[in-house]
Order: sequence, then C-alpha cells, then structure tokens
Amino acid sequence: MAKLKNIIKQLSEKDYNAIYDSLVNGNAEKSAYLLKAMRERQLSEAKVMVELEINANAYYTMRSRLSQKIEEYLVQQMESPRTDLLRKVANINEVFFTKKKTIAIAMLRKLEKELIEADLVGELPTIYKLLKKLHIHSPDYFTFSQLYNRHVAYMLAVDKAEDVLADYFKKYGNYFLSGDATEKLSLELLTREMHSVSNLYESHRLYVYKSCIIIWHRLFVDKEENLQPDEESIEDIFKRVQEIFERYNLDPVYYHLNLLFEFLKLEYYNHYKVYKQAERYYEEVSDAASNLLINYPYYTFAVQFMISKMERALRLGTEGELYAEQEELFADYEPDVNNVPQHVIYTVYRALCSYYVGRYDETAKWLNTLINDVSLKKYPQAQMEIKALLCLQYCLLKDIDLFNQLSNSVQRNIRMIGKDACENVLTFLKILKIAVSEAKREKHKKISALIPKFKAMKVDYFAPTGLIRMDEKFIERLIALEIQGAVTED
Repeated sequence: MAKLKNIIKQLSEKDYNAIYDSLVNGNAEKSAYLLKAMRERQLSEAKVMVELEINANAYYTMRSRLSQKIEEYLVQQMESPRTDLLRKVANINEVFFTKKKTIAIAMLRKLEKELIEADLVGELPTIYKLLKKLHIHSPDYFTFSQLYNRHVAYMLAVDKAEDVLADYFKKYGNYFLSGDATEKLSLELLTREMHSVSNLYESHRLYVYKSCIIIWHRLFVDKEENLQPDEESIEDIFKRVQEIFERYNLDPVYYHLNLLFEFLKLEYYNHYKVYKQAERYYEEVSDAASNLLINYPYYTFAVQFMISKMERALRLGTEGELYAEQEELFADYEPDVNNVPQHVIYTVYRALCSYYVGRYDETAKWLNTLINDVSLKKYPQAQMEIKALLCLQYCLLKDIDLFNQLSNSVQRNIRMIGKDACENVLTFLKILKIAVSEAKREKHKKISALIPKFKAMKVDYFAPTGLIRMDEKFIERLIALEIQGAVTED
C-alpha cells in the first residue's frame, strides 16, 4: 500500500479531483472513498476494510484497480501534449503542399521548437528534411542539411545504445550462471562501447542508458567502486538521473524507467549492506515486482530481485512467508525456457519457496523439471548447483537410491570442472553424506564443523546452495534422518 498512498499524496489538487470525480461519476463510490482515505486520513488497511464492509480479497482487488485507474489517468495526461505534436508531424506534408513557402517555414520552425521542448528529437529529421527542400536555393540549405544529418546520426546512436544495453544484460545472464572470465571480458567491452556511443553527443537519454550499465557493472561485475578521478560516484549518478526524470517528466520512457532506478537503488544499498536505506526502496519495487520481471529484461537483470527478495527473507527470518506471496508475484509472469539464466533463477526461487514450507516433493519437482526441460550444458556450474539442491530434497525425502545416483552425477561434474572451482558444492555434498551415513556417532559435530567452512567459501557464479539456511534446525533435521540402506560415510 505504501507506493499507492505515496502516489496519491503527490497528486496535484487538479489531478486528484479529476480522478475522484471520475470514480464517483462511474459509480465506484467505494474506490473514491479509498482514494480519499489514502490522501486525507491515516487509516490502517484493517480499518478501511471495516469501514467499507469488505473482506481482504475484495479490498486488495479494489486497491489494485484504483492503482490501475490512477496510472491510466497519469499516462493519459502525460501523453496528451505529445500526441498532439506527433499528430502535427504526421500531417506536416499537408502544410508543405498547401501553404505558401513563408507560412510553411514559419510553421515548421515553430514545430521544431515545440519538438525540442518536448524532447521528441526523433521527429526532428522529418522537419529538417522539409526545411532543406524549402531552402534549396538559399544559403540556409547547408545549415538544415547539417541539422538533418546530425539528428539522423543521433537517432542511430540512441538505437545503438539501446541495442548495447539489451546485449549487455543478455551476456550478464551468461556470466552470472558461469562466472566465466571470457563472459566478464565481453561485459567490459560492452561497457566501453556504451561509453563511446554516449560520448558522441551531449544527450540526457544516452546518459540515462549508460547509467543503467555503469551502476550494474560496478555493483555486480567489478564489485568494488574503484573510481577514477573523473568518474561520478553511483550516488551522484542517481541524483543526476533523477534531475533528468524531473525535467523531462512527460517522457513516457522515463516514466517507466523510474521503477528501474528504484530497483538499482535497492541493489546499491543491498550491496553495501545499508539495509535500513534498502528497505525504503524494497517496498516500492516489491509493489511493482511483477511488472519489473516481465517488462524490464532489456534494461536490467530484473530477476536479481528474486535473489534479493530471498536473501532479505533469510536475513529477517521470513522465508516461510514467500510461498504464499508467489501467486501475486507471478500472476502474469510467463516463463521463457529460451532465456536460460532468467528461467534458472525463476525456477530455483520457486523451488526454494517450496523448500522453506517443507514441501520437499514440490521442490524436487521444480528442480527435476528444470533439469529435464532446459539444456544446462553451457552452464555446468549451474547444473551442478541445481543437482546439489535436488540431492538435499532426496535426502529429506529419505530416497537413498535417487540420492546416491544424483550425488555420483554431481561428483562427476566436480571432477570435470575441478575441485578448486566448486569446493562449496563438494562441502555441501559432504554434509549430506554425513547425514545419510550409517555411522551415527558425532554427526552433529561433523556437520557443525563443515557449515562455517561452507559459508566462508565465495564463488563467482550463481550458487543457490548458499541460499539454504544452515542453522541448528537444519542440522537437527538432517541428523534425525533414519534411512534404510544408507551410504557408508567416507
């Protein structure tokens, strides 16, 4: 509710009254009451439900519809002046063929000014193309030719920046699952390419796109902010981007990129473990998480939010609540097996949510489906990690045959990759083998001794085994297992 209430309180009086009146006139009195309560009164959700005489499901549905109504209104207000300008551009040839030269030039120059003020520079080449023709016998022909060429080149640069941005996060997914040095090098090259493209023009749009990569690269690839003397800090970048968003508040792309930069701020404060600050942005991003996951993979690595959400729950001890939240989070989400990194993280998240409510059969089903439906040959570390998680489920389900079969498969993977590169998984398997071994002596002591070693190990690839809470309850659950035909402890 925090995000919706914040939006409502920031509405201008004119916008608030317009939305309120439209709800009343549309026979949505209860939604109008909710709008008024959020703006003018400090009521809890429970109190509002009592006053409206509705249950929780009806309340959340109403709140969602109110949020959608407000967003539609704001988007409409934002687009109206731009739509008028675009309509003028679409009809500009009518001016060219029906008006006198002096009138046509005056109208084109006025439209040029309006397009610049509205930051619709993508439409300017159309204007300059006609101004070139109208000045073909004038010295100004060269000026308008240069302006035309410059803006065509600029639009190509913006297109290139968008392509680099999408390619960067596609390759980051590969790097995230593998930790491969070659993939890391490709990310560094794309970062340099984005710098080169953005340096061609003094452009706020290129700066915003460049910032998406710079912030992510420092947090998740370089991982340490080693600034050069002429480089901006991440906080300065956030400040400048926010100033751009406020200045060009009618820009529809920037309207949507607000969510992206809220997400980046969340990850920034998580990275530096400033969790109190991170909580400010968690509420905002969590409210729009479904939208982030579905519509933003071309601008960022949106599925990182699932990992951050899981890590936050483990930090706060609320991991058991994640299972119930899945229905709303993934209501509109459509899994894409072709986007392997995204699908791996999505499936692992769903599996862990099941694990933390004791649904080990369901967890095993998620992981088995992933292994069977997606080829992970390109990502042997991810394959090994997922199989190790599955070994834990078979262990808890007391299926020793499947445990032995799968743990042997993981060990073969380890031999191929090299023990030094995946010592964490080797240690994880040792813990499980102690748990299912026939020897009952000192199991607790042996497992307790391995857990700190496991936690201290850092790897450069996605390691979901590190998202298993290894506390006293975990140890007790393992040593309580009584499995027939258990393996002999090494």
